[in-house]
Amino acid sequence: MEEQKKNPAQGLSESEQVQVRRQKLADLQAAGHDPFTLTKYPQDAYSADLKAEFADLPNETDSGKTVALAGRMMSKRVMGKASFAHLRDDKGDIQLYVRRDELGEEPYAAFKKLDVGDIIGVKGEVFRTKTGELSVRATELTLLAKSLRPLPEKFHGLTDTEMRYRQRYVDLIANPEVKDTFVKRSQILKEIRAYLDEKGFLEVDTPILTPFEIGASARPFYTHHNSLNMDMVLRIETELYLKRLIVGGMDRVYEVGRIFRNEGMDPKHNPEFTTVEMYQAYADFHTMMDIAEGILAGAAKEINGSYQVEWMGEQIDLTPGWRRLTMVDAVKEYVGIDFDAISDDAQAVAAAKAKGVELADAAEKTWGNALYACFDQKVEEKLIQPTFITMYPVEVSPLTKRSPADPRLTERFELFICHSELANAYSELNDPIDQRQRFEKQVEQRERGDDETEMLDEDFLTAMEYGMPPTGGMGMGIDRCVMLLTGADTIREVILFPTMKTLDPKKAENKAEKAVVNGSAEDATVSAPSVQIDLSKVKIEPLFADDVDFETFSKSDFRVVKIEACEAVPKSKKLLKFTLNDGTDRKRTILSGIHEYYEPEELVGKTCVAITNLPPRKMMGIDSEGMLISAVYEYDGREGLNLLMLDDSIPAGAKLY
Repeated sequence: MEEQKKNPAQGLSESEQVQVRRQKLADLQAAGHDPFTLTKYPQDAYSADLKAEFADLPNETDSGKTVALAGRMMSKRVMGKASFAHLRDDKGDIQLYVRRDELGEEPYAAFKKLDVGDIIGVKGEVFRTKTGELSVRATELTLLAKSLRPLPEKFHGLTDTEMRYRQRYVDLIANPEVKDTFVKRSQILKEIRAYLDEKGFLEVDTPILTPFEIGASARPFYTHHNSLNMDMVLRIETELYLKRLIVGGMDRVYEVGRIFRNEGMDPKHNPEFTTVEMYQAYADFHTMMDIAEGILAGAAKEINGSYQVEWMGEQIDLTPGWRRLTMVDAVKEYVGIDFDAISDDAQAVAAAKAKGVELADAAEKTWGNALYACFDQKVEEKLIQPTFITMYPVEVSPLTKRSPADPRLTERFELFICHSELANAYSELNDPIDQRQRFEKQVEQRERGDDETEMLDEDFLTAMEYGMPPTGGMGMGIDRCVMLLTGADTIREVILFPTMKTLDPKKAENKAEKAVVNGSAEDATVSAPSVQIDLSKVKIEPLFADDVDFETFSKSDFRVVKIEACEAVPKSKKLLKFTLNDGTDRKRTILSGIHEYYEPEELVGKTCVAITNLPPRKMMGIDSEGMLISAVYEYDGREGLNLLMLDDSIPAGAKLY
């Protein structure tokens, strides 16, 4: 167990250190010195401010200024009658010099009993040591809160990635640079609000609980309102409520808000995330392009001091004047198909297929869907520098105004930086008749099996019938913007408390039990406790009667793989897309139809088995490079499936014989 590991500095296990600290607290309480009875401390200074104020103070010089500091003690060196410690407050670290003669014999003895991690208050004079370190000479020291758990070891800190996300409070203590990321996140939000406020936008709030999926193509989280006795969903977008406000005469509105989508998790996706969405009457998508560029370029310059940022191994130039490229031109440039020269649906689909592009199963075989599939599968990954891709097909833009020049296209753009989408914007559709027809087409797609299409919102159509002015609208993903401006390579680094799978063993047991009963392997992973099943209800396929010679069998290359990322495949109910480490320098992509048994987030980090020498197979337009091994059976009349998982200590690339 991790808690039983010895701490070299203390010579005690973590559990033993906790016991010692609890006893120290009990002794303090018995002596009438319970730190938890204190309600406040007269803090009047911060470390960074003092370092700035006394930057020119010479060595071995007293400042003449007495201060009161408060924070966490991060280190302590007891040296007989004099000791040193470091205190970390909200703005940084500062050294404390603690002498018995100045503090007093009893307080000094109490100081020596303090532990690293304790919250303390210190009063004393600011001075600079002979070695040049600005310090505070303590004349009064107060224990404000007892730390009952030891901090991570000083030189190694908290490095376990999953534990960092689960225990962000420890991460912030142990890794000061993490706090810098979230300070910058706050500054970015402040800059966005300031930019929009200066342009006359009004910040508003719209409902988080909605009667059904409103305003986007995504899977929602469902809940139930007891008093109203009705099912509701957590919002997947803020769009249609904000447009209602435009109808009502609020010409410029925006909302910074949480969005919830019941979808996969990967370095760019979290089920709960933050967006800023804005709408401006009497404007179009060109206006939104200017705003997107102004927000991000301005934030980079204001917060980082430069338009140049490094993100995901690429040098990104955010200097205003970003490239604007139509989707037709982008596909022509990167794929080699000129959709302007194609008018026939069948011809467009054939041209896409000739380039290895397959349309989604539920998608109509149209010119527009073929164009979008080419972009989605062949172009997006190549967009590194800031690029606005404009003029999207009407099939994938149900809320967007058609182009007057080509009714097959819409006045829409998406902003791509380092092959990541950061913003999506429209010249908003304001024709209620056209809008109804597009909603109805989305309903037809849903009935054909696409459960991520728009629902028909009758109240929104009613609002539009009162008249909505020409409007430009845009949504930006705050988390990805923060990733860009902080250089973070995963969304979990910029969300304080990212969604994580529960570690509660009782919940794991219940889920595993449910998995067996339901014939589902959901959450029934190797980490879950074993569950007793009724073998009389289990049915397996008969063993093959035909033998396979050893030479033929030996040609199948079974390898251990590590799941580095997993996400749902758009427009597919069954497929999950895996990014795998197979022990080589390249990443392997495999698609597997196991989404009804597993959610993507629960598989990231698992160790599995794959056949790696199968020829690539095109699935939903994506090359699947092998097959993950699962156990399939029937339980109580229902199909069950368990993805084969191995001990995580087995390295990627290990061959199975």
